[in-house]
Amino acid sequence: MSGARTVLDRCAELARITADAPRIERVYLSAEHAAANTLVAEWMERAGLRTWQDTAGNLCGRREGRIDGLPALMIGSHLDTVPDAGAYDGPLGVLMAIAVAERLRDHHLPFALEVIAFNDEEGSRFGTALLGSQAVAGRWQDHWWDQKGRDGLTLRRAFTDFGLDPGRVSEAARTPAGLVGYLEAHIEQGPYLEAEDRSLGLVTAIAGARRFRLSILGEAGHAGGTPYPRRRDALVSACEAITMIERVARESGENGCIATVGQIQVQPGAVNVIPGQADFTLDIRAATDVQRDAMWDGIRVEIERMCSSRGTRLEVFETHSAPACECASWLRDAIATGIRRTGDDDPRSLWSKAGHDAMAMGAICDVAMLFIRCREGVSHHPAEDVREIDVVRGIDAYEQTVLEIARLYDVRDGAGAAAGRTDVRSGAVPACFGRTR
Repeated sequence: MSGARTVLDRCAELARITADAPRIERVYLSAEHAAANTLVAEWMERAGLRTWQDTAGNLCGRREGRIDGLPALMIGSHLDTVPDAGAYDGPLGVLMAIAVAERLRDHHLPFALEVIAFNDEEGSRFGTALLGSQAVAGRWQDHWWDQKGRDGLTLRRAFTDFGLDPGRVSEAARTPAGLVGYLEAHIEQGPYLEAEDRSLGLVTAIAGARRFRLSILGEAGHAGGTPYPRRRDALVSACEAITMIERVARESGENGCIATVGQIQVQPGAVNVIPGQADFTLDIRAATDVQRDAMWDGIRVEIERMCSSRGTRLEVFETHSAPACECASWLRDAIATGIRRTGDDDPRSLWSKAGHDAMAMGAICDVAMLFIRCREGVSHHPAEDVREIDVVRGIDAYEQTVLEIARLYDVRDGAGAAAGRTDVRSGAVPACFGRTR
């Protein structure tokens, strides 16, 4: 039952749990969230895992190591989706992790093995992503409780309606002492593996992102009566800025920065009025925070110069900031070993331009990721597609990665030296463990 065909069939079964058939949509703290947790818990239990739902709504499954209470190597991904989603972004990683756990059920590992199915990686309901993994990382923020979803319900109300206690969300938090590390398998969400005819890739880092709302302020005026020398057209300034942003990002190269303008609005927005204000968004991502911040600094200076030349003015409001997450070298080496054992002697390294739960988990333990080729790099769309042979190789590489981590852990007597940690054996089993569904 741990083969690629089973994994793909299960992805298809999960895709039928949706709020908007035939489109796929499963959001946090919904009836579909509960149904998906129930179904996936059954698959975890068939793989020999003891299951529970934590106090943030994440689904967990655990099998003890050689002795009870050892720190855990955590593997998994997420079950929630964006609206009108594909079947593989998130669920594929969860189901591959379950397949690996089933294959290793007779191995006596030097650590516990946990499979986790996070919820709200996408942030589709309340606008803040990674809620499930942020809770596990102990980084839940109280100001989130008042955020509202599209249905008008606050996060606090949805939590309660789901059967969870907002006062106990902190119990989902794990400690560095209780974790060996976190591994995540995920579709690439990019075209590079397909372009090179590779099944698998090794993630080096997850993009650090900053998002801004930029406003260019000019002066509205009559479209016919205002001569060009007197115009302070905010939209023209914005268009010049947007073109510059794309040029700078393109020139930074494949390993540079990604910069995207996703929204733009103008005021007053009449066909015969020169726009007096243009508001647009900017999303900047890079493999390192230094690269990302340097690009933003350069872009801001250049936009201000452009505005000055046109008699307009720039205002900036930062809406989001997340640090880049570098994957731990020892876990990357283990994944590279796993990939090589599938026949790829020179694993392809990639940095992830999309965010993942591994970013949140990186606050409390070492993390690494395995990419699986997806057709044309399509993601967040019903056309998401993966090939069975790639899932075959992915499960094989994942299994071999866990065994390599076990070997490294054994060689160093489980002292955590491989991860650069000294407290990895001292932690207790998390408070939520033992409460089965």
